[in-house]
Amino acid sequence: MMPSPDVGALELRVEALFNTPAHLPAPDDAEATIDLLLSALECGVVRAAARRADGQWAAVPWVKRGILTGFRVGRMIDQSVLGDARVGHPFTFFDKHTYPTRALTLDDGIRVVPGGSSIRRGAFVARGVVCMPPMFVNVGAYVGAGSMIDSHALIGSCAQVGERVHISAAAQLGGVLEPVNASPVVIEDDVVVGGNCGVYEGTVVREKAVLAAGVVLTRGTPVFDLVHERVVRAAPGGILEIPAGAVVVPGARRITNGWGSDQGLSLQTPVIVKYRDEKTDVATALEGWLR
Repeated sequence: MMPSPDVGALELRVEALFNTPAHLPAPDDAEATIDLLLSALECGVVRAAARRADGQWAAVPWVKRGILTGFRVGRMIDQSVLGDARVGHPFTFFDKHTYPTRALTLDDGIRVVPGGSSIRRGAFVARGVVCMPPMFVNVGAYVGAGSMIDSHALIGSCAQVGERVHISAAAQLGGVLEPVNASPVVIEDDVVVGGNCGVYEGTVVREKAVLAAGVVLTRGTPVFDLVHERVVRAAPGGILEIPAGAVVVPGARRITNGWGSDQGLSLQTPVIVKYRDEKTDVATALEGWLR
């Protein structure tokens, strides 16, 4: 484990590098600064988003500026996986040299099942996380201890995932790099994200919520709460916040006027049908047997 960096000094270095005009040569310490930032992200010393004292989540702009600068500093290299010389390279990859896949060892305590998964540099993945193939964790993401990332799932850049979260097959957590102050995608502790779900920019799913398969959430999505008979919306310029313990399923609401009504059309909308209880916990406990 790397020694803890002086975060204040690192922030100053990142901001100075970010503000270097693009037409000028990068400072001599540019690559070292980016490497230090990515290492600090991998250790969880710094994060691309933080929970404030009032419980609200906010992006950490200087960290995101550093990640963006890493692409500017990087140069394209061949990152292909070498194969048998007689048949060439079965897996060819070309990307910025600053963002290879993250180096892992058995001591990291992360279970990466064979089959094409990838964790990029600058992503924090805690001990006890299970990665089923193929899945991808992008730069700046944070995945807490004991979580499971199932097959074909995406943890986008700077997405924040808590502890003991199940990200089911083909679920997507959107990445938010630009603008740097944009609201992050956050999945708090003990959440279940069902298969084929999509959670995108400006959405926070509070602890112990359950998203049934196929739920799609964005900042602009209205969520109908049948329990409390209300509509959960993001305030102008704010975030969509799924309440703690909410059980959300895909639903529909009919169009009530105009041509759409005449055609009998409906619009997709998520619906909170209940709040998590003992029965819900039993229904979601099966994943523990898979670890």
